[in-house]
Amino acid sequence: MSALTISLSDETVEKLDTLAQVQESSRSSLVSRAIEEFIAKENWQIAEIQAGLDEAEKGDFASDDDLKIIIDRYRASGR
Repeated sequence: MSALTISLSDETVEKLDTLAQVQESSRSSLVSRAIEEFIAKENWQIAEIQAGLDEAEKGDFASDDDLKIIIDRYRASGR
């Protein structure tokens, strides 16, 4: 396991300490989990964007009929 040093505002550290106390956890554990979740979310988003770009390069787009169905559903829901 590697160590990492970061700088946080005093306000963020206070919030982190409060959260750690409530969750009976350590600062390090909470920060580690937050970074892991951030990386997972970013990797998922990048993969989804790349999948969309790959589909676009293949010309795989929704048809006019597909879009009409989606728009009609949206309108029917009152949004």
